[in-house]
Amino acid sequence: MPSLPAGYAIGPMVPEEIDQLGAWATEEGWNPGRHDLAIARRTDPDAFIALRRRGELVGGGSIFRHHDEFGFMGLFIVRKDVRGTGLGALLWQWRLAALRQRLAAVATIGMDGVFDMVPFYTRGGFRFAHRDLRFEGVAPDSPPAPQALSLNEVPFEQLLAFDAEHFPGPRPLFLQQWLFQPDARGFALRAHGALCGYGLARRCHQGFKLGPVFAQTPLQATQLLQTLCASIAGEAIQMDIPEPNEAGLALASTLGLQESFSCARLYCGPDPALRIGQIFGVTSFEFG
Repeated sequence: MPSLPAGYAIGPMVPEEIDQLGAWATEEGWNPGRHDLAIARRTDPDAFIALRRRGELVGGGSIFRHHDEFGFMGLFIVRKDVRGTGLGALLWQWRLAALRQRLAAVATIGMDGVFDMVPFYTRGGFRFAHRDLRFEGVAPDSPPAPQALSLNEVPFEQLLAFDAEHFPGPRPLFLQQWLFQPDARGFALRAHGALCGYGLARRCHQGFKLGPVFAQTPLQATQLLQTLCASIAGEAIQMDIPEPNEAGLALASTLGLQESFSCARLYCGPDPALRIGQIFGVTSFEFG
């Protein structure tokens, strides 16, 4: 692990520090979901790492383990008075080393980072995969798909299997909490008796975020998104779409959403080979 100046220490966060990290993320304009960090903590209690100066929290981040072969780094924040000192780089290196110790020898680690930091991340062993683009606006009062099912009507095993086709492996404990969290709306579609898409809108500090939204075709994605929007019509919404999914970008425009932010998706380790053309909304910039 990297060495630190006198008076500084890195280690697991306590619950109050996780709350502070969430408050910082809100102040940064990242607009996390109201239950995101609590779900992550219940799923992986060792995911949150603190940088402290004489016992006071001055930085932090997550090293979330989904399973042996996939982890995700997020919520990388250092307090403004500590930025530019090199401590953020030490914290990032410490987190990467700690996450590697928590995964199998051959595992993939993902992250979404700001473009200015991509050279730093690539020196740390990551490679650029694509941009993820954030779109936002107001949920239109669109006609819901009459065949849409509530997620409660779908056996969880089917949701888990479909999700694993669009994410680097199964994430049962996380997904069980994420899909059925308070203040969320979730819907699924079937085609020829099989699940062909599902999506979730979750309450955030401002409005709702749509994610994940996975569908096999653009038409199915349209039906899902219209159904989600109808359930929260008039609310502010955000959704994050991989730039290579051109149909997803066009769909966001059709819904009247505007691009507001973008970041770089990077991976370290084997390529997860995701079905990018079927990802119309990523789950989270913080947890993958």
